Amino acid sequence: MILTTAARNAACNAIVDLVDGGSGAGTIQFETSGDAEVATLTFSDPAFGSASTGVATASATTSDTSATGGTIAQASIYDSSSTKIWENTAGTSGTEFILSSTSIGAGDTVSCSSFTVTVPAS
Repeated sequence: MILTTAARNAACNAIVDLVDGGSGAGTIQFETSGDAEVATLTFSDPAFGSASTGVATASATTSDTSATGGTIAQASIYDSSSTKIWENTAGTSGTEFILSSTSIGAGDTVSCSSFTVTVPAS
């Protein structure tokens, strides 16, 4: 199947708009391989702008200035009602969410400089 740009945009918007579910902003929760929270960043509300050529870019996120700490293995995306929307692999390379380090100390500040979601043409 090869999707048109209009179909890619519609699919991408439908996915990222789920992050805005609930009464407030969604979050990015960095987690260990056992799903324990390491750090939580808060999206703007709305979380993403409209998709263009199948790519939606996240609006600014608020840093976690007092992380719980641990070793990050995944980044889960939640709406404001704490419903998990999707999960990304996370690491320093070769993963869906690229980090400068996966080792986070208790009380560290964790931030996100950019985040996109892409629906490919095929």
